[in-house]
Amino acid sequence: MKVIDFHSHILPGIDDGSKNVETSIEMLRRSKAAGVDIMIATPHFYADCDRIERFTEKRLGAYQKIEDQLGKDTPQILLGAEVAFFEGMDQAEKIDRLTINGSRIMLLEMPFRMWRQKDIDQVRNLIEERKFSLIIAHLERFMKTAGNKEYIEELMSLPVTIQINAESLSDWKQSHTLIKMFKRGQAHILGSDCHGIHHRPPNLMEGRQILGKKAGEACIRRLDEYGMDLLQQIKNDNCLLYTSPSPRD
Repeated sequence: MKVIDFHSHILPGIDDGSKNVETSIEMLRRSKAAGVDIMIATPHFYADCDRIERFTEKRLGAYQKIEDQLGKDTPQILLGAEVAFFEGMDQAEKIDRLTINGSRIMLLEMPFRMWRQKDIDQVRNLIEERKFSLIIAHLERFMKTAGNKEYIEELMSLPVTIQINAESLSDWKQSHTLIKMFKRGQAHILGSDCHGIHHRPPNLMEGRQILGKKAGEACIRRLDEYGMDLLQQIKNDNCLLYTSPSPRD
């Protein structure tokens, strides 16, 4: 099975992650050396700051800057985005261009405020009406917001994938709760959410080691199996996209 980092900011100069090609390549090489096989590049997308067409052009340009330096000493890269929740996104056009590698899988970052019922309703619409498969980015960061408990429980009752940041497993304030979530199948995958070499570095394998030690190797196997299922869905969706093209504008 492949070890997959589902959340990273490794593309140079596109967001608050890697600032240049050299940093990106070093982040990638460190990840590969640690044992990561695939990294999903998920630069931030903010609808109030960017247009989807411009964002995807910048993302491709950032990828092309490092493309000729990718090889056996770097993980495979799949392009996606960390899409910040915005009002009306369940009705927004062209957001399918923000999914992972042309699939129906999208990494969604919920708002950093107290959630509202209409936020959850829009997430439900994205799943049920728009047929997206949503990965909720670093859910643990929103668990700290007063008043969110009821909405988090409702969100987790939906068919979503819960991604936890590897670094959070070493946070003594949250680690116990997060380990229990993985054991119970309430959390599904890890991401490094890496942004650089020194600040928020690639640390997926450190998180996996903590999880394996505290939850057992069977938990790691479930995590990897879940990741492989998502990877297969990405591949299947991509095949459907190219064998049965449909209007995407």
